[in-house]
Amino acid sequence: MRPEIQEYNYDWLMGKTLKTASKVPLGTLKETEYTYRYIPYYKGVAKSFIDAGPPGVKFLALLSKYYENILTAKDQGKMIGASTFCSTPALLFAMDIVPLTFELLTAIGCLVWKRGMFDYMDYCCEVGMPETSCSSQRGFMGAYLAGLSEKIDFIICDTPGVCDTNANAFAFSAAYKNKPFYQLNYPSTIGDDRSQKYHLDDFKEMIRFIEAQSGKNLDYDRLGEVLEEVNKQDALTADLEDMLLMVPTPIPPIFNVIMYASRFLFSGHKEYTELLEIMVDTAKKRLAAGVPGLSAGEEKLRVFMCYIDHYTVDMNFYNYFEERGIAHTGSILTRNFRDGNKYVRDLPDNAYSIDTSCPDAMLDSIAQMNARLPMVRSIRGPYDKHGMWLEESMACVKLYQADCVIYNGTPGCRNTWGMVKPFARDIEKLGYPVHIMNDDGFDDRVESWEATRERLDEFFHVRGLL
Repeated sequence: MRPEIQEYNYDWLMGKTLKTASKVPLGTLKETEYTYRYIPYYKGVAKSFIDAGPPGVKFLALLSKYYENILTAKDQGKMIGASTFCSTPALLFAMDIVPLTFELLTAIGCLVWKRGMFDYMDYCCEVGMPETSCSSQRGFMGAYLAGLSEKIDFIICDTPGVCDTNANAFAFSAAYKNKPFYQLNYPSTIGDDRSQKYHLDDFKEMIRFIEAQSGKNLDYDRLGEVLEEVNKQDALTADLEDMLLMVPTPIPPIFNVIMYASRFLFSGHKEYTELLEIMVDTAKKRLAAGVPGLSAGEEKLRVFMCYIDHYTVDMNFYNYFEERGIAHTGSILTRNFRDGNKYVRDLPDNAYSIDTSCPDAMLDSIAQMNARLPMVRSIRGPYDKHGMWLEESMACVKLYQADCVIYNGTPGCRNTWGMVKPFARDIEKLGYPVHIMNDDGFDDRVESWEATRERLDEFFHVRGLL
């Protein structure tokens, strides 16, 4: 790692950057425009969110708050628990522990930092991680392994077998830094009584592990409050997804990343509820005024992302959709699989519910919510089996009236790369063009954004979509 990179604590660097960015829109429009001159390094990402209106401004504040929680945890006598985006932070909030999510901290750096997360990603390889492992963990993970982040007290990870590079990254981090580690297991099916009990028992064991680390028992009254907040958040998310069904939709492409990134950061926390309320209010006002979600005006095309989005510098991916009149109907990260959601009706036994009537019901609720998170639910086995990737994707494609399907991931996504071509072939047979992006959603050294953009343009042109 270059010496100049080692001069900065990564959490402090990103935290201060986002705190400054969150203050840019607080002045007058003229003051905001003048400020852009002095922040050329992250002007693109700040301007993209500010231009998205109140939801984007609130999201910048939310990101700043997340880093503030991490940076002030020790001064407040709180522990930091690290985990993956495949594991809800709601439980840690209920136990008054500051959650830290590797993938989200990587994505933030990719979006904000023009130099990219390359030094950190490469440092992981220097100390023993294979370069074919997922870049979504290796970004922040490199800073952590190099001692350039706040100290993590323990690490929990959701489910080996769903994504081996995900599971290995967290196990490697714990072993390298000698941190207490708990790995949830998970059976290959969901929805049946046996598997639900298996996962609940494993979840209870994880809670005992966290209690042993923190010296505090889980407060079930507090857990109930967190789950009630999740209830509100799920209802607000359902409102947004209902409006996403409309053609044209009043939901801008950038709302998708705001919706799911905030859930991974603040599920069960009032910060996320407040953001969703602003998003719903903004979308309803656009709908009432007849204003489409796309700044270009006309909605020319509707795309479903069957895996993840693209996260390198300046919100390029979402701005590309805006400029070309493409509605983003979501991805596997957007969906939450709450009972009652329209897309779940075609996926029996795949939903979760919230029950706060007693401690066991609350634990079962949060365990089953965890089991429906991305990767855990969607990519847990053969792509064409019941309730799996193909069935889920087609349920969403049809419901949201998508015109085509796009796959994006990282070279480390071995579970999906191992089956994406037959998956794409089967979707094509059903009449939907599929484009496979051969880039890395977090590392544009694999393929530059300019090359990625040209390949997207070629796909839309050759298939007669635009």
